[in-house]
Amino acid sequence: MAANPSRLILRPTLNVYFKSPISKTLHLSPSSSFSHIAPRRTISFHIATRCSSSRSSSHVGTYNDSSANAGRSGGFISPAITETPQKIDVNPPKGTRDFPPEEMRLRSWLFQNFREVSQLFGFEEVDFPVLESEALFIRKAGEEIRDQLYCFEDRGNRRVALRPELTPSLARLVIQKGKSISLPLKWFAIGQCWRYERMTRGRRREHYQWNMDVIGVPEVTAEAELISAIVTFFKRLGITETDVGFKVSSRKVLQEVLRFYGVPEESFGRVCIVIDKLEKIPLDEIKKELKYAGMPDDGIEELLEVLSIKSLTQLEERLGTSGEAVNELKQLFALAEQFGCSEWIQFDASIVRGLAYYTGIVFEGFDRQKKLRAICGGGRYDRLLSTFGGDDIPACGFGFGDAVIVELLKDRNLLPELGLEVDNIVCSLDPELQGSSALVASTLRGKGQSVDLVLESKPLKWVFKRASRINARRLVLIGSSEWKKGMVAVKILSTGEQYEVKLDELD
Repeated sequence: MAANPSRLILRPTLNVYFKSPISKTLHLSPSSSFSHIAPRRTISFHIATRCSSSRSSSHVGTYNDSSANAGRSGGFISPAITETPQKIDVNPPKGTRDFPPEEMRLRSWLFQNFREVSQLFGFEEVDFPVLESEALFIRKAGEEIRDQLYCFEDRGNRRVALRPELTPSLARLVIQKGKSISLPLKWFAIGQCWRYERMTRGRRREHYQWNMDVIGVPEVTAEAELISAIVTFFKRLGITETDVGFKVSSRKVLQEVLRFYGVPEESFGRVCIVIDKLEKIPLDEIKKELKYAGMPDDGIEELLEVLSIKSLTQLEERLGTSGEAVNELKQLFALAEQFGCSEWIQFDASIVRGLAYYTGIVFEGFDRQKKLRAICGGGRYDRLLSTFGGDDIPACGFGFGDAVIVELLKDRNLLPELGLEVDNIVCSLDPELQGSSALVASTLRGKGQSVDLVLESKPLKWVFKRASRINARRLVLIGSSEWKKGMVAVKILSTGEQYEVKLDELD
């Protein structure tokens, strides 16, 4: 799925798109170097925009290595500026979005609900750089996320990537803070993420994600609280258990099966990644990949039978009652009853989640009408910090994308009406009173009221139309005769009531 190539010039402060003759092209890999290029030679080259695909899209730019003499590695210069204006594509890059006012109001409303629910549960907000070290996300071969990175080499020859998720950044921050933080941590974040993936309904190449994480609690009370928080969010939006449910399982179920068949521990992550594809690729392909991961034929059949189990009672009959997986899942379902979430959750042994770092209970929110992809998902990741060189701390969390929930709200006719609302529209009836209308606007704004100030001379008919469009509560008119008396005319637009009032009494 290579993107259409576009020509790009990288400059110190901006990107300039241009068309120019190309003398030579050079494909850069993560290990490419400019050290062999003669001084002051200008060449054209391609910068790969994806880090692990031979079908990468590319951008064309110009490189002048004389800048290295000035202490800069890999300086970039722009071509001569032409006078001919060029028409650009006014659409955002494929898979990304603009947010005009009406869309921004919806986004702000959604984010406010994310924040209010998180704070209701006592979580504190954090954030991280959108640009991170590429190594933070290169964990296990076979993970989809590895092949979906937007990554490149910066001017300091460092491999960096736009973050595809938030959890590794959270782990990095916890390690950085070390013993200065007091456990447990209850943190949430709302951040923009990037993945070069196949787009479907509710799946984009950039999206915003709400994360809630509990660091330092080994008990399943943490998972229960996180599921309760998501349920609380759904209820606020009018979504019920008949609309959405949670499929719950544990990776320890798989560990018990693999251990019985002697599958090495290092193959566990690869097996999980394969199982996560169960509904995406044919069963024969699943079996082939499991065999390649080191599972014997009889173990594959046993595993697939276990993955078809949909109740805890059946799981107990298969695995017994002494294992950690069964006991932790029974505790979670008992806690869900206390949290008032029992009707929202169901056991499904096939849920493993596609990321390699999960270690215990995992869960996914799903559309019961099966029209949409997973709405949210998460689980326990007790050993993530050690993969970055830190000491392992018990942890669990979830990620919740903004695009899928909007599609669900559309399907259920639950999208709110979020028109612009302004307290006042202020207009002068005489061009010479424009300064006076500015004074009135400033006075009202100083009292905490929103004001749309008409900035040019407009007929009253236009002013009333604008007042209607922005849902103004009242109209404040500055006319010559009223202003001479230190007064303004006020019209309450919902009732039609009109009166005059002194400026210092206007509130």
